[in-house]
Amino acid sequence: MFETEIPDLIGNARVICYAVTNLSSPTGNTQHFVNGKLQDAAYGLAICQYKPEEGYYLFYCNSDWVEFADTWHETIDDAKDQAEYEYTGITDFWRYK
Repeated sequence: MFETEIPDLIGNARVICYAVTNLSSPTGNTQHFVNGKLQDAAYGLAICQYKPEEGYYLFYCNSDWVEFADTWHETIDDAKDQAEYEYTGITDFWRYK
């Protein structure tokens, strides 16, 4: 189902859950820029946590599961809500690691 196996760590943060975006639709509600360049839609999203930090990162990843952007959230549900705000229907595709 996935081109690349989902790693246990992304950006040295533990992967908690992930979803591939090809089964959902980008909403256009947000844009992500890296070094001033607008990024394409993410291949996949991963909710990750750095220990011993509290809170969670929503990583926007390419097809090799390398993150190119992120947002920080207090809870996993908050991160999932942000993902749904950006990708309609992504809620149905989360998988836990």
